[in-house]
Amino acid sequence: MILPRNAPAPSELAGLVFDKDGTLFDFERTWANWCADFIHGLTAGEPESTRALARAFHYDLETRRFAPTSPIIAGTLEVIVEAIRHVRPHLDERAVRRHITVATADVPQVEAVPLVPLLDRLRGAGFVLGVATNDAEDPARAHLEAAGVLDRFAFIAGYDSGYGAKPGPGMLRAFCDMTSLAPERCAMIGDSTHDLASGRTAGMHTVGVLTGLASTEDLAVLADVVLSDIGALPKWLGMSADALTMS
Repeated sequence: MILPRNAPAPSELAGLVFDKDGTLFDFERTWANWCADFIHGLTAGEPESTRALARAFHYDLETRRFAPTSPIIAGTLEVIVEAIRHVRPHLDERAVRRHITVATADVPQVEAVPLVPLLDRLRGAGFVLGVATNDAEDPARAHLEAAGVLDRFAFIAGYDSGYGAKPGPGMLRAFCDMTSLAPERCAMIGDSTHDLASGRTAGMHTVGVLTGLASTEDLAVLADVVLSDIGALPKWLGMSADALTMS
């Protein structure tokens, strides 16, 4: 489904860069229940600390829902570590960092749409695909490998890959350098304003998707088009009359 704010796809598009959490994978269905267990593990179930950490994550323990302002959505590992240590200052920073990396690497990812057929279809049409995530690169690769799509991407970068984090444009500029594609021939696809601001600054076209927590109104400020999910890309790109959707 293509939603309002629906500029047509430029005919010269050749590169598509995807955010990971909330774009390739449905954010809430992947992380909402996991977060409650993660918080309880960090606080050993101590009630006051548990509530404080949930507040720091902008997370409702009763409903198991994130607020759209949650630092978990688009924040880097450093942002999340800072939020944890604000509540649990006695915890060693490096130990917290390792704990998060290990705890997130094996979390089963819920695909926003079936990824293998979609990505194969896009690659078959000649598009070069990349991933730019504010997750660390190693867990990102682990998630993509578990989904069976790691080899579909010519470029994968995390906040720690040496190009900076979003909303900065470094990862997207690195994609252009690696692929020799001009930014105006590429699109950044994401579920947050961080993703879209990164794309704008890099000079790319921007595509918002609603498989994160941001609304159409949130994304429309920075998006050329807002799609229900990445399954609508083929239709927007003029590849087919029908979009791929979850069964």
